Amino acid sequence: MHEMGIAMQIVDIARSAIPKNISAPRVESVNLKVGKLTAIVPESLRFCFTVVTKDTPLEGARLNIEELPVVALCEECREQSTIDNADFSCRKCKSGKLKILSGRELTVSSIELAED
Repeated sequence: MHEMGIAMQIVDIARSAIPKNISAPRVESVNLKVGKLTAIVPESLRFCFTVVTKDTPLEGARLNIEELPVVALCEECREQSTIDNADFSCRKCKSGKLKILSGRELTVSSIELAED
């Protein structure tokens, strides 16, 4: 399960983003953008996040996951389209020469701290 390693990296990123001048910080939520090609199972990632945040400033934080579609550009006809099935070919000309524009992302887009 690669979600555990990813959850650990998210915690590291979030902890390093917390300003050093805040005493006893508490993270309320972590917002992610995750491309469909990453093969991340959101429920598994949330479970792992809960496990690895224990006894950290992120304990109890929500993990919000925005799933990003796979978008490709056909290198033959220049048609841009969203791919929502296993058929990686151009919808317009049926070429298999596609350049993936999005769908591989795994980004911590923002971290929200609780106000005391």
